Amino acid sequence: MKNLTMIFAALTLATASFATLAATEVTQAPANSQKIGVISATSSNDLSSLERNLNAKADEAGASSFRIVSASGENHLYGTAELYK
Repeated sequence: MKNLTMIFAALTLATASFATLAATEVTQAPANSQKIGVISATSSNDLSSLERNLNAKADEAGASSFRIVSASGENHLYGTAELYK
C-alpha cells in the first residue's frame, strides 16, 4: 500500500511539472519579456487545431509564452506566432 501511495505521488508531481513548463498564449507582448523568435504551423481542421500546433511548437522551442500574429486560409490553415521567454 505504501508503494502505491509513493507511485501516485510521483505521477502527480510529474504531471504538475509538465503543466508549468507549457507555453501560454498571450494577446500582447508580456512586460519584461524577451522575444526569442517566430514560428509557423499549418492545420487542415480548424483554428483550435492550428492553435494547438503553434502551442506545441512554442513548447519545443522553450518559450514561456507565445502570441499568434496571423492565421489565414480556407481549407488549409496557416498561422504564425511570436515566441517570448
